[in-house]
Formats: sequence, C-alpha cells, structure tokens
Amino acid sequence: VAASILNEVPHLYGTQMLRHYGVTNMKKDIHPNYRHVVIKDASNGWAFLTRSTVNTNETTKWEDGKDYPMIIVETTSASHPFFTGKHKVVDTAGRIEKFKRKYEKAGVKA
Repeated sequence: VAASILNEVPHLYGTQMLRHYGVTNMKKDIHPNYRHVVIKDASNGWAFLTRSTVNTNETTKWEDGKDYPMIIVETTSASHPFFTGKHKVVDTAGRIEKFKRKYEKAGVKA
C-alpha cells in the first residue's frame, strides 16, 4: 500500500502525504506545544531563533518585532571552548613527570 502511495505522489513525504490523503486528525491534548523560541547564551548574550517544546515564562522581542518565549542556557556553540577554538590541550606527559617528581621527593616509588 505504501509503495503505491509513493508512486502516485512521489513528491510528498510524511505529514504532507497524510494531508494529501485527508489524514489530518491527531489525538487531542497528548502532543507538546512545538513553537518558536529564542535560545540565549547567558555567558555572551548571543541568541538564535529555533523551535522547541520546552516550557518557559520568559519572553523577548526578536529581530522581526515579534515576542517569543526565551530559554536562557549557560553554554552554546558561540561560547563553548571547543567551538570557539579556545580549548586547552592537556599536556599529559608533563603532568605525569610532575606527579613522579612530587612522589620521588616523598620517598615513594611511583
């Protein structure tokens, strides 16, 4: 059955196909509210508009002039050291030598 439907309307997928065949009724009151929200980075103020089901009471005015719910997060790709290129490379060889020197002074064989 699905193969025949895809052959009839190959350009429609997912919900578009369901709407094409008149299947529009979803169960009421079981789906979360999927809406546009603004995610704001608390460390540097960078924000972006996306969609989410997270509940929040805070709102903000976006660049298009509309008010959107706002979610404040501690870290985004704009502030995470891995993405900004400011991450530290751990010198494990130097740390091991420091550990050995510390315990050689104490008379413990490491």
